[in-house]
Amino acid sequence: MKFKTYSIAAMACLALSSCSDDFLKDMKNYESTTPEAYNYYSGALGRLADVYALALPYGNSSSVPIWQVPSNGRADDESKSTEEYSGFGCYVNGEITLSSTSQTNSVPDYFQGQARKVRNSTWGRIRNVNDVIAGISGSTLTEEQKNELLGQAYFLRAWCYYLMFKWYGGVPIITEVQNPVPGKSTARSTTKETFDFICEDLDRAAELLAPFTANGGWTSTDYGRATTAAALALKGRMMVLYASPLFNRANDKSRWEAAYKFFQEAIPEINKCGNHLAYEGNPGDNASNWAKMFIEDGINPEAIYVALYNQIATGGTPDYAKNNDWEQGIRPSNTLGSGGKVPSAAIIDLFPMKDGKRPSSYNSYTVLSPSAIEYNPDLPFLDRDPRFYRTFAFPGVCWAFNGNPMNDENHNAYNGPDYQLWNYVWYSDASDRGNIESGNTYGPDGLMGNVKGMYVRKRTDDLHVNTSARYAYTQGTGFKYSAAPYMEIRYTEVLLNYAEAACQSGHSDVAVDQLKRIRGRVGYTAENNYGLQTGLEGNEAACMAAILYERQIEFAYEGKRFDDLRRWMLFDGGTQTVPGAPSTWKLTGWGGNTCQYLGFEPLNGTRRENMEFRVQDKYNGGLGGDKWVIGGKNPDPLADVSRPAAVDYRSELEPQLKNLADFYTTYLERAVKKGDNYNSAHAQLYMNYQPQYYFPGFAYGVSVNNEGLEQTIGWMDASTNATGTFDPLAETVTEK
Repeated sequence: MKFKTYSIAAMACLALSSCSDDFLKDMKNYESTTPEAYNYYSGALGRLADVYALALPYGNSSSVPIWQVPSNGRADDESKSTEEYSGFGCYVNGEITLSSTSQTNSVPDYFQGQARKVRNSTWGRIRNVNDVIAGISGSTLTEEQKNELLGQAYFLRAWCYYLMFKWYGGVPIITEVQNPVPGKSTARSTTKETFDFICEDLDRAAELLAPFTANGGWTSTDYGRATTAAALALKGRMMVLYASPLFNRANDKSRWEAAYKFFQEAIPEINKCGNHLAYEGNPGDNASNWAKMFIEDGINPEAIYVALYNQIATGGTPDYAKNNDWEQGIRPSNTLGSGGKVPSAAIIDLFPMKDGKRPSSYNSYTVLSPSAIEYNPDLPFLDRDPRFYRTFAFPGVCWAFNGNPMNDENHNAYNGPDYQLWNYVWYSDASDRGNIESGNTYGPDGLMGNVKGMYVRKRTDDLHVNTSARYAYTQGTGFKYSAAPYMEIRYTEVLLNYAEAACQSGHSDVAVDQLKRIRGRVGYTAENNYGLQTGLEGNEAACMAAILYERQIEFAYEGKRFDDLRRWMLFDGGTQTVPGAPSTWKLTGWGGNTCQYLGFEPLNGTRRENMEFRVQDKYNGGLGGDKWVIGGKNPDPLADVSRPAAVDYRSELEPQLKNLADFYTTYLERAVKKGDNYNSAHAQLYMNYQPQYYFPGFAYGVSVNNEGLEQTIGWMDASTNATGTFDPLAETVTEK
């Protein structure tokens, strides 16, 4: 099916429109550049920097449109469709059906962005990178200069296409700067053609960048630019995605075998770029080096594709500010953070025990042996995987920072270096006790009504881990001006992708070796087989379950979980059918049900609650005040109770956690709080991911602005009011 280039193909043609702090400052708008500018290295570099500015996977998704960046760990629609957060994301809200013919409950748009606005459009940035490729290729630059810049441009084009491919499969392939001629059209290529095109760009990028980056990577001045390692790692991600059940319903083993062979050859080349498993064999105190890896200052061997930030305040002329708001977002209000992000109780309860096994109460991945350690949900911090303590924060832990939130106008209790989190809660009225839907909870130490039952701690700039903070803290801005990097692709993902390809191609022993390396980095040892059950090498399903479970833990709050759930079809096991879909959409590999294959409880039909630790009724009925005026009485019903020392992860955990457990047992109890929605009658609602969501359709705005663009099977076309005909699983396209 053809479509008009006034929109998408034209958007790829409307304007000539960029690691260190210098790299960030280079990323400005060069839309007025003339073709002659490409004859100068500085001019070509400026144009490339402009493309970086539009293409880098910045972590501040709250301020960046969804087509521009992937999910990155925040509570967006994708992460709220996983175990990580409660509160229905649009994909699992059973009260609505996403629409491709209406702007009400519209299916998300990862394809277009704002029509006819170059800098706010998917196709505008593809147009810009095509212009860069053409301009540099036709310039008078030296061959060496061309190769250095073109390698980066080909990577960035592949990245832009990958972000569409993972959702839609086949999309129009446009490789040249086109003039907007009415009637000129470009067809949607097949998924295989699109896959091959992206991989070819990545092969080109890897080859061109090798002389510059395969000898240890870029220098610190250019750190953050694309490398041979980034190109190879993204291609590996592509190959595993294409081999997964989402795109590979019959489990064609040749796809897995190709991916396995690719990783065998690619990993040594990635290593040449200076990338390897950071802190391998050196976990530090209670996985402190694993935590430090996320906020590393300078070149980080773990980081393969990374977005950099700085501490510059906004509003300068020119404005070179590029701040990472993650630290501000996760910090509690009594640190002058934004109040914190709340993990669901589900993910708290599913993290492994300290022997590396799943809790026996966790009803997923049941092909894996459960832990012999009994899990106590009332004391969820006891005997857990080392990463648990670096991923979540709960009442009674140190969480130090460089700054002082205390002043005469608040009751914030700790200077930053001494900060302790005590976020137990009480109620001001007896009617709130046991009321799962009530939000009338209050917390100590100045938290009051902005208290959270649990906090996400992952990727934090912890002063006990990093003594040189990446943020510039003030009482007016808190942690806002943070330069913490964001790793979109890190070396651990390469190893886990390799493990997946190995497992599914009959090399489970190789897969297990990768799991051992990753777990060894956080403190597991050969003494207990790195927390893995024995015999994984001979059990494909158990090995695969171990890999997906490891991904869930290792990549928690990094924006990767939804992609895993989707590509392995774990909302329903791939058992539901899409009306009008051909028989080739039926899952026949993995026994016809990926959930049964993995022993995974489908997410459809489940719900996620939140949790908090409330003061027991025997202490003033669990009640306290709802305000704390300056100079007034402390409203905390435990104000006169002596707390134990907060857990300090620089010291041995066991005795500290035991003391904390005694405090909980004496004074607190776990309470369930509403997570997912209730209906108007206060009845519980459950996750419901509909089968057509596995391949989203084009949103209303895409179809009406691109009449003739072929809609995906399972979705209505807003421009024709007909059912979609494009098959993302077909190898060929029928001419329309």
